[in-house]
Amino acid sequence: MSGLDWPALMRAGMAGLKLLPRDFWELTPAELRLMLGEAAAPQPLGRDRLAALMAAFPDAAFPKNKETTDD
Repeated sequence: MSGLDWPALMRAGMAGLKLLPRDFWELTPAELRLMLGEAAAPQPLGRDRLAALMAAFPDAAFPKNKETTDD
């Protein structure tokens, strides 16, 4: 399952935007979102997405007791 609400997207594209079916099906979901004005609105960062980003890009560990020298 794609997780997309196709009936709602079809209503928005064909009834709301007055797209012909062939034009609707040629769009990517991202293009349709842009046409509907949804892409411009910033999406809040949820806890799950934050956890995924933290796992993908962990903070670098710094060695303890590292001495710096000023030359």
